[in-house]
Amino acid sequence: MNIPTVIFFLNILTLLTSCKGQTTTQSENAANSTSIGDTVNELGKDIELVYQDKKDNYWFACRNDGVYKYDEKKIIHFTTKDGLTSNSIGEIREDKSGNIYFITGNGICQFNGKTFRALKEKSGVDNDWKLNPNDIWFKSSEYDGFVYRFDGENLLKLKVPKIKTGEDYISKHPNYANPYAIFCVYTDSKENIWFGTATLGAFRYNGKSFDWIIEDDVTELHDGPANGVRSILEDKNGDFWFNSAYRYTIYDTASMPNNQQDKSTFYKRTKSIGSLDGSKNNDFTEYLSITKDNNNNLWFVPYDTGVWKYDGIKITHYPVQINSKEIKLFSIYKDNKGTLWLRTQEYGLWKFNGQTFVQFRI
Repeated sequence: MNIPTVIFFLNILTLLTSCKGQTTTQSENAANSTSIGDTVNELGKDIELVYQDKKDNYWFACRNDGVYKYDEKKIIHFTTKDGLTSNSIGEIREDKSGNIYFITGNGICQFNGKTFRALKEKSGVDNDWKLNPNDIWFKSSEYDGFVYRFDGENLLKLKVPKIKTGEDYISKHPNYANPYAIFCVYTDSKENIWFGTATLGAFRYNGKSFDWIIEDDVTELHDGPANGVRSILEDKNGDFWFNSAYRYTIYDTASMPNNQQDKSTFYKRTKSIGSLDGSKNNDFTEYLSITKDNNNNLWFVPYDTGVWKYDGIKITHYPVQINSKEIKLFSIYKDNKGTLWLRTQEYGLWKFNGQTFVQFRI
């Protein structure tokens, strides 16, 4: 994989924004549960990502200014003074009960609709891997080779299992970043959990085993900069995409072809769309983020070449420009209404209006 400078910027950005904010106790939150947050007229200027919850509220997370909640009527701004554990927000998730979780520069914070509380890690459980349908999973903001599983009561910090490829890489590059660092977490249609790593490709946890994909198109087993697997998607056919132009057909043991009854080959790799721009000699096959729209089209964000849509037959390019120059993009997100959003490096959020991407303004 080869997006040479992106990984350095993303990792430096993570370090710069992982500052600790003041912590508010649960009892203090309860006392302020009817009045926390400030009603404001506009969003801040360092919005990094958007998330729409089950109640259709939008959450806009900031690099250093907390999070904004927008119900299309009013905007409420939450910061550490309201109970957030840090004003630096890296990811937003939601459980089946509608609780909202924020991965911050100072741990994981839960919002139950009225108050925030910091989730405390349970010690001595780093091998307590289980797969329960109501659990919620998080990557570690420290990129330290751990993931978190929250079962509704306990926050369990779990160590990513070691594999020979990873240990060989560490022996060769002892001063490099942790190859087991988790960049993304994804739940597939069968409730299996997938993890994208910094260097070692992707692996699946099905509640019984850890199954790794370490093909050359998803790993970073070289001496140069590493992009890692930052996005995982299951398409309408049940095939998986891992930041490359290949797609992977995943087999359950019972349905695996007779000539592939080997745990190490639980998948079939197929080169799919090739170069995004259609050039035969161009290695333009990688991207940072992928999503699927309501019509099952795939949308790709490669970083600095706009957005690309694949409908299963043809590829369509959507430039994202300021002053006729492509801007740098980090990720793409689909909300509950099917609207597509872009997270950019310098120009905030952009939104698809059905024909083109435009800068978002309330």
